Amino acid sequence: MTKVVIDPITRIEGHLRITVEVENGKVKDAWNTCTLFRGFEIFMENIDPRDTWHYAQRICGVCPNPHALNSATAAERAMGVATVPDNARLVRNMLDATQLGYDSILWFYILNAFDYVNVPDILNAKTTDPELMAIQAQVKAQATSGEVNFLSNHYWGHPGYVLSPEANLTLTAHYLQAIDAQQAANQACAVIAGKFPMIMTMAAGGITQLPNEPDVNYYLDRMGIVKEFTENVMWPDLLAVAGAYPELATFGKGVGNFLTWGLLDEKGQLPENRLFPRGGIFGGQLKVEKVDPAEARLYTQHSYYEDDMGKGQKPFDVGQKAIKFDGYPPIDGPDFPTGKYDWTRAARYPSPAGKDVPMEVGPLAEILVAYVSGQKDVVKYVDEVLAAIGMTGKPEVLVSNLGRVAARVVKARINCDYAAQWGMDLLANIKAGDTTCFTEPNLMAEGEGISGYDAPRGALSHYCRVKGGKTVKYAAVPASNWNLAPRDDMGVRGPVEEALVGTPVADPTQPLEILRTVHTFDP
Repeated sequence: MTKVVIDPITRIEGHLRITVEVENGKVKDAWNTCTLFRGFEIFMENIDPRDTWHYAQRICGVCPNPHALNSATAAERAMGVATVPDNARLVRNMLDATQLGYDSILWFYILNAFDYVNVPDILNAKTTDPELMAIQAQVKAQATSGEVNFLSNHYWGHPGYVLSPEANLTLTAHYLQAIDAQQAANQACAVIAGKFPMIMTMAAGGITQLPNEPDVNYYLDRMGIVKEFTENVMWPDLLAVAGAYPELATFGKGVGNFLTWGLLDEKGQLPENRLFPRGGIFGGQLKVEKVDPAEARLYTQHSYYEDDMGKGQKPFDVGQKAIKFDGYPPIDGPDFPTGKYDWTRAARYPSPAGKDVPMEVGPLAEILVAYVSGQKDVVKYVDEVLAAIGMTGKPEVLVSNLGRVAARVVKARINCDYAAQWGMDLLANIKAGDTTCFTEPNLMAEGEGISGYDAPRGALSHYCRVKGGKTVKYAAVPASNWNLAPRDDMGVRGPVEEALVGTPVADPTQPLEILRTVHTFDP
């Protein structure tokens, strides 16, 4: 038995620790520890409900737009606004399309590519292309500088890297191109929302300002760059990686339950009819069940809160003030985490049999629900991926690390396909004289509002209770509460923990396979 601890595990932030027990070359048990306390719900009480979205989008620096949207929607529901004007729907979709475009490229290249692309190996590539030779020279300068840089402290000598030097060089070049492509997505966001991150034009009731025709045309130009990159660079790279690493389909299965609140509203603004529809899949059965964010449950026996705070209560009934923190589990030594070991509360959902179960959220959940529901774009792209890897007619192989990687890119392609249409629809409305984009909420209303709308990382829901012009109760359940949940009160592992069990580990001193599994969840 060998104890392996990776801390920190992300490449952008660094508040996730993974601890695993390795036996006979495979992960036998796993624990994930989110090492930061959030606490936004505490200071979002007693504020004007029209302001909650300003605060909420700061919960995540990578995906602020969905937090702003969910917060505004929860507040407007609490204040009596059932739907927003169609122009507001279109602009909100356009904003989310920029978020998905930027985030998908970021995730595929910046956060994951180096799990499969051996960058130092590009020095062995044979090429006469001047641009690729320039990249070789840049990497050689970094590798021989003697300074700490992006080539330092990684597992480059791991036998799991199988791409040729030439393929490694091409994908490294695409990594650099990805930086410009994601910049284009953020420019598209900024022109219609003031800036990115932390947009300026969201409102409970719609949006505060319609973009004019030149701004929409600039948006279409920028998103055209994102679409071209997604189709002509990221899609072929996905197929190349999937073909080179077929073992990705053999581990990382997880809990077998999938949940999405849906995203990208159609004209009727019904969550069941979204471009990516709402739904749940339980017990690995490819059948979609109805789900409702009001039915989410939270447990805290293994979280840094008092045990009684969770107990399967609904988000409105759970706070964040009853903290019980007595230190993190030890990194060194033979002991594994016991008792409380995670700042994340364990989110669960009642199965059709009535038992609270862990649910995987994120692009794989969205794609599986849409595929089983027969969403034509999803079916087309998923079937193309399955054919490329020789698995035609076998969507069940997607319940794996391979499926999470592929789902992210499928989602990105569909998002780009529709972004231009929403912009054109908005221009048509404006030219026809429809400039309505806001419905005044009733600030003095008394009630509750719930919004469930997926962020790029997965299911995200906000809960807002208002009275007397103030927010008297607020709660948020982001994707981390689902995927990075610790064990619940019944001792059941969270989705990432469960997906790690069975992961092969060729060399415990270079646990590359563990990184690959965790990164597929976008921690």
